[in-house]
Amino acid sequence: MNTAAVGDLLAGINATLNATSAVALCVGFYFIRRKVIDRHRRAMLTAVGASAVFLVFYVTRVALTGTHDFAGEGTARIIYLSVLFSHMVLAVLVFPFVLRLLYLVRRQRFDEHKRLARFVFPVWAYVSITGLVVYILLYQIYGYA
Repeated sequence: MNTAAVGDLLAGINATLNATSAVALCVGFYFIRRKVIDRHRRAMLTAVGASAVFLVFYVTRVALTGTHDFAGEGTARIIYLSVLFSHMVLAVLVFPFVLRLLYLVRRQRFDEHKRLARFVFPVWAYVSITGLVVYILLYQIYGYA
């Protein structure tokens, strides 16, 4: 298997990890609304784990293959770049807040965790979902140049 094939494989795995994170976040939200704390915790740890593995694989893929040009043109390119830009900026911004949420839970500061999670959850969900959208646009619909 050559480097490009490994990079493409990692991109597909990363899309799956983003989807896993998004689903786990939604499941965690469902359980916390019903005050099922143990299942909420498991779902959120799944989201954190999937996101952490994603980060390792993403850095590995970029190191192996670099970035890819989007092959779409016109409106498709504008949409892709808008989604990609918002995804990248929010992914960088949400990371320390996720760490803060984990810290607050570890310290059993649940009221602070709850207040912060109200803002972090939708951003993290958006990042996970748009990561999948970027993959679909770049690799599945338009291919990459």
